[in-house]
Parts: sequence; C-alpha cells; structure tokens
Amino acid sequence: MKQLFAILLTLTIIAGCLCSCGTAEYKDPTSEIKTTASTDKYRNFYEIFVCSYNDSDDDAVGDLQGIIDKLDYLNDGNPETDTDLGIDGIWLTPIMPSPSYHKYDVADYFNIDERFGTLETFDKLVKECHKRGIKLVIDMVLNHCSRLNPLFKSACAQALKGNLKGDAKYFEIAKYDENPGDGYTSIGGDYFYESNFSPDMPEWNLNADCTRDYFKDVAEFWLKDHDVDGFRLDATLYYTNDHTKGDEFLKWYYKTAQSIKKDVYMVGEHWTGNAEIQEMYSSGIDSFFAFGFAGATGPIVNAVRTSSGANLADIVKTYEKGTKKQNKNAIDCFFLSNHDQIRIGNSFVDDAQTKMAASVYMLMPGNSFIYYGEEIGTSQDASQSADGYKRESMIWDSKNLPEIYTDGAGPNADHVPFGGVKQQEKDKNSILNFYKRVIKVKNQNPAIARGTITGADNFGDNAICGYYVEYKGEKLLIVHNLAKDTAKTVEIKDNAEIRADLTTSETKDKDGNVQHITLSGKELTLPQYSTAVLKVS
Repeated sequence: MKQLFAILLTLTIIAGCLCSCGTAEYKDPTSEIKTTASTDKYRNFYEIFVCSYNDSDDDAVGDLQGIIDKLDYLNDGNPETDTDLGIDGIWLTPIMPSPSYHKYDVADYFNIDERFGTLETFDKLVKECHKRGIKLVIDMVLNHCSRLNPLFKSACAQALKGNLKGDAKYFEIAKYDENPGDGYTSIGGDYFYESNFSPDMPEWNLNADCTRDYFKDVAEFWLKDHDVDGFRLDATLYYTNDHTKGDEFLKWYYKTAQSIKKDVYMVGEHWTGNAEIQEMYSSGIDSFFAFGFAGATGPIVNAVRTSSGANLADIVKTYEKGTKKQNKNAIDCFFLSNHDQIRIGNSFVDDAQTKMAASVYMLMPGNSFIYYGEEIGTSQDASQSADGYKRESMIWDSKNLPEIYTDGAGPNADHVPFGGVKQQEKDKNSILNFYKRVIKVKNQNPAIARGTITGADNFGDNAICGYYVEYKGEKLLIVHNLAKDTAKTVEIKDNAEIRADLTTSETKDKDGNVQHITLSGKELTLPQYSTAVLKVS
C-alpha cells in the first residue's frame, strides 16, 4: 500500500513539473476570446482569378461552380471554427463575356462568360457567400471594353461615315489631322480611338451622359438584380483624360451605386505612389489599394527581409493620416501582391518569412487582401514574363495537380514548396494554418482593422515594429519582432494583457520547452519572427 502511494505521489510530482516547466504550461490567449463575424465593410478579402482557381467540369478552366465547391475552405459560416480560412470578403476578377482569358476586355456587361458558367450559377454563388457571411465584390472594368462590344462596333461604323454624335459619343473617338501617336488606334481614315492598354481595348468616354446612363444600368444589374456587394474598379488611374476628371467620375459613380445599394463597397486600383492614391480618396469611395506598400521592394517585405521594422509603423501611420484627411471614412487596403505582380512567395527564403510578412500586413488598420495561393506560399517562375505565370492554378493537392492552364502556364508542384492545401491542412505549423490564426485574431479584436494608429514605438530596437490602435475606447498595442534569429524582450509602458500571440516557428529553449510570447510584469518577450497583440490601459 505504501509502495502504491509512493508511485502515485511520484506521478503527481512529475505531472506538476510538466505543467509548470514544460509545454503544458502554455495557454493559448485566443482560446477564451469570442470570434465574431463582421457586419460592416471591414473584411478579410481574398482575390480569386476565376479561370485559375478551381475547375468543376474538367475542361481545364476554373469556373463559378468550382468556387462554390471551395467556399467551405474559405468560410464555413461559423466564426468559432478553426478549420476554414476565415475569409469574409471575396474579389472576383472579371467574369463577363470576353475574348481573352483574363476578361479585362468586356464584350457584354450584362452576362457571365460561358466558360465560367451562367447567371444562374452566379446567383447561387452570391447566395452561398451570403449564407456564410461573405461579401462578394466583382471586378468592374469601366475605363475600357472589348473591340467586340456591340456599342463600339456601332460607334466605329458611324464614325467612318463622319458621324461623331451618335454611338461614337460613348467612346474617346476623334478625328485627327495626323496620327496622335502612342495610346491611339486608327479606325480608318483620319479617325482614331484612345487605347492606352491595347488596340483591343477601346476606352469609354466617361464624361458623356450616355456612357454614365449605360454604367448606371450596369450597376443596377449587378447590385440590384444579382445582389453583389460592391466593385473593384480597374485602372482608375486612366479615368482622367482630355474630357474627364477621374475623381469627379468616381464621385458620381459611387453616389450612383449608393442610390442603388446603400452599403455598397468600392475599392479602386490606382497604381501610383502614396500621395496620388491619398488624393484620390477625395472622391469619397471607400478604398484604394496601397500599392506603395506591396511587392518585393515595398516596405513590408523589406522590413521582414532585413529585420528592420523601426520606421515601418511611422510610415503606415503617416499614410493612414493622409487618407483620412481626404476622406474620414477611408478604409485603407494593404496587400502583398495581386494578379499583375510577381508572386510574393518569390520574395522569401523560408516559410517563417512568409508568415511574418502576413502578420505584418494583415494586422495593419483597414482591409487586407490575400491573393489566392498566397496562404500556402505559392511562388512562380520569375524568368517568364507572361502574365499567366503570375496566375497559375491554385494547388489543392500538390500530389494531384489540376489540369488548369492559364495563358500557357500550367500547374507546377515546385511552386508550392510547402505543399498544397491538403498537405498544409495536416501541418499545425503550416503557412495556411498561420493565415487562419491571423484572421481569427483580427476577428477577435475588431479594433485592429477599425482602429486608428495613435502612436508608434520601436522600444529602442531596430528589429521591433510597435504601434497603438484605438477604437471605441479600446486600445491595443501590436508588437512585431522582425529579428530572424533572436528573441527580444521589451519593456511595456502600460498595463497590458496578451490578447494574441503569433509565432512563425516552433522554437525551443535549452530545456526543450516550446517558446511562446510571455508578459512578466511589464517585460514582453517575443521569440524570433513573432507578433504580440496586447490590450493596454
């Protein structure tokens, strides 16, 4: 009996030691925080290049039904589960009939390209998205269309007869005594049309009343008749020309869309520097993509790769201040890459850097936009200049590649070095599961997206990026340790509690214990490449 008692006592001591000294001591700070679904315009968006995402009918082209089939991967409708990615906003690249694979030359603004499905399938997609709390935004190409657009065909025919007061008014068509040069294409005779992107993409006259009436009908068709939630506006930089001021047209279009759907969301592509993008916010539309922060040479990737984040928070704070000055309701949009840029996976040497970059940009105030495949670390063949290589197929299973070819670029397992979705779902430390956790943290802490940066602090360490966000009386402190190989301890000035910890790798101390972010008194210790979210007072 005494021997049995001694054994039990020994086991109890060992168990106690494990709880106090080993990994069992760790308690996930997110486990007791409620995860809530968004009810406003602040969202975790996901860009889907439709023909590359998921093919439902084995014709080597991604389609709308393929997206429906994968919605539970993006969001299962229950914010409390951890199995889905947590996406609550989707941006679809153009889905309207078009002669190209990319669909940015629209032939018919009132239909679905037959290779993607039908209007009935689209309506099903919208309904299934809304069931899951996902807002659906579609690409709206208003600067130009296809040469096959019936209105353009009619405009050309009339212009060749000397009639510029009929359908030609819809487009930037004019008579020139001599060739006007680059950016214009001849119809025949002395008549030319503006075509900055391609001769296959004639440009609309956005100043004409007839064009505006036409695009009002287009907005009603998608917002009212088919219940989409908003538009991603392509090429807003080119809205301004001899006849049209881009910000004035945007202001008109946004107010027109609001008269159709009050809570419509719009985000513009204005591929310029920060100052020019900030000025465009005066148009009143909700968002513009923050191109100055994206890509391999942007400050986010640079901070991660060089372990230098001391000035990053100040840069973001200054940018946010500039956009809010133009539009107090502005929602900044940060992203790493999109369908026109080299895959961001090419910028990083390992999965830890990939995760760290995700943590940095997705925890900035505003909306985050994930380019499909980014969440599994997709890269590309950078030696290929064709855009199709930036838009290769989504890899659901790296051991069973899909038969999808995008402008000649086929699926390539080498471009998902960490495995496809199937492989990464099984690995708790995968890039995919890290993305899930970041989104969960955002949904548990609404102030991250909705708050205003009120202060920045690097705590005297060049590898630290820290900033405060405030929203409705709540104050959070977000601290990134961008040191690749070194844990950091900083002294917090406020009373604080950890709301979330994001570590990019499972590192262990000399005793074999997994390292986590800890707060002892006011000393915050962060492992290498990690992020802490703290509530402070």
